[in-house]
Amino acid sequence: MTSFDRSHDLFERAERVIPLGTQTLSKHPSQWVQGAHPRYLVRGRGAHVWDVDGNEYVDFPMALGPVLLGYAEPVVDDAVRRQLDDGITFTLMHPLEVEVAERIVALCPGVDAVRFGKSGSDAVSAAVRAARAITGRDRVLVAGYHGWHDWYIASTTRDAGVPKAVVDLTATFTFGDLASLERALETYPDEVAAVVLEPSGATVPEPGYLEAVVDLTRRHGAVSVFDEVITGFRLAPGGARERYGVQPDLSCYGKALGNGMPISAVGGRAAVMAVFKEVFYSGTHGGEALSLAAAGAVLDAIADGEVLGHIERLGSDLQQGLRALVDEHGVAHLVTVGGEPHRTVVGFPGPDELVHKSWVQQCLGQAGVLFNGSLFPCFRHTEDDVALALDAFDGALGALGRGEDVAARLVGPPVEPVFRPVR
Repeated sequence: MTSFDRSHDLFERAERVIPLGTQTLSKHPSQWVQGAHPRYLVRGRGAHVWDVDGNEYVDFPMALGPVLLGYAEPVVDDAVRRQLDDGITFTLMHPLEVEVAERIVALCPGVDAVRFGKSGSDAVSAAVRAARAITGRDRVLVAGYHGWHDWYIASTTRDAGVPKAVVDLTATFTFGDLASLERALETYPDEVAAVVLEPSGATVPEPGYLEAVVDLTRRHGAVSVFDEVITGFRLAPGGARERYGVQPDLSCYGKALGNGMPISAVGGRAAVMAVFKEVFYSGTHGGEALSLAAAGAVLDAIADGEVLGHIERLGSDLQQGLRALVDEHGVAHLVTVGGEPHRTVVGFPGPDELVHKSWVQQCLGQAGVLFNGSLFPCFRHTEDDVALALDAFDGALGALGRGEDVAARLVGPPVEPVFRPVR
């Protein structure tokens, strides 16, 4: 039997000194079936990781999406080491700020200027503040997930500590439903500063939808913001702007940009980005050089399309294989497979959502595959990694298709929801 003794011991220590025991809720034991998964990882190489007890796994969440090229990727790590010899953060600006901004402008259609941050939440919050400054309005309309800051998390069940005045300024609309956005804009005439959405997630946009969102938003005098924290530099070298041929007012980047190093960016048209001369968006580590060096290496690696082409091909094999298994076992009413090949999103509709998700996650964990609902193929995943995952999915979905009591076979409590939108 797989041992997780050191993982459990570490978490007991963590709970004494870290509220909730974790820095990231998606990594908390409540999000992983206990008894089938470790709690701490200590090492990664390529697409494989090792826990504190020495167990090895094929990783598909890939650190929740940032690790685009692979763990310990030489071109990135070498760039970081070279910069480390010269320093990390300085009293004045560093040339890498200019060089990496120029690379992003060159890759992303319609982006003329860039500001850096450390997290996706930083970048999207900066875009919202810029939109409010440009429009003189306060309300924000959102679809999708956009981080932990007050303006967004106010629209979810995780709004503890957010002032009611802020809660009342954010409302949601349904992705893919243009009429939903139009109704929301008409509900608050001349009050909406920004419309913020992920351009692609579990649902891939229908042709023309993103263009219509940008046009409708501009007609109502608001700023269109694409949250590309996940899609940026993953769907194409120029992100969703390139893949879908749509140019919003602002785009926000993160995750893949640093291959695991903490860096994000907000970019857009020069006329829109000019507001950042007045909007206060400033932090000690905004120009931190190790992360910028990593970003430069990532952007160089993806520029010719070969890396992302490999990811798309492998992701397509994984996605198509998974859809075939759903059909084979007759579980389309219990399991959905969505998203682009670069990030497959597996859903579990129905009242037993969390039990079914937990069962599938447990089966993959016991087979040596980490799975949390999203599958992020990286450049170092192999056909063997995909085959291992699909074999584990086969067994898990087979049990669901036969109507077995999978709840009784869970080795730990079902996973818990992170949060849900409330309006």
